[in-house]
Amino acid sequence: MPITMQSYALTWTDANGVRRASGVSYDKPSAEHRKAELEAGGATGVTIVPIRPGELPQP
Repeated sequence: MPITMQSYALTWTDANGVRRASGVSYDKPSAEHRKAELEAGGATGVTIVPIRPGELPQP
């Protein structure tokens, strides 16, 4: 049975109202940790987005 790894990225709106997207991919626990950091820093609408290898989300 093949092992498949799922990668995640984040999208959010920063404190100045600018839409942002992560420039790196994360595993699920790291994405959840980064989401908590962003929310603590005042970001809103933080979303964890599943992505394919080599793919990054648009803000």
